[in-house]
Amino acid sequence: MQVGVEFTGIPRVVTGEKQVSLELKDGTTFREIVRLLGIRYPKMIGEVLQPDGETLQPSTKLNLNGRRMIQPAQMDEAPSHGDRIILMSILAGG
Repeated sequence: MQVGVEFTGIPRVVTGEKQVSLELKDGTTFREIVRLLGIRYPKMIGEVLQPDGETLQPSTKLNLNGRRMIQPAQMDEAPSHGDRIILMSILAGG
């Protein structure tokens, strides 16, 4: 299956990427995707991801297709082919 990952805010700054396309096995979970991103972009560890490499920092969230926020209890669910995952920071300055 193929999914797109869009980076916004701090994740975009840390990765230097706006978006990437990932080719994954069917059933790959959100947690596994986050782990893969941590391996691909090790600078995310500590900034975007917790030191375990698979848990998001409290200020970072996943959104699926611009419609649904993925909650911590949903990290073991899997996206579908063609889905767009947005990795976003929810910090704002003022």
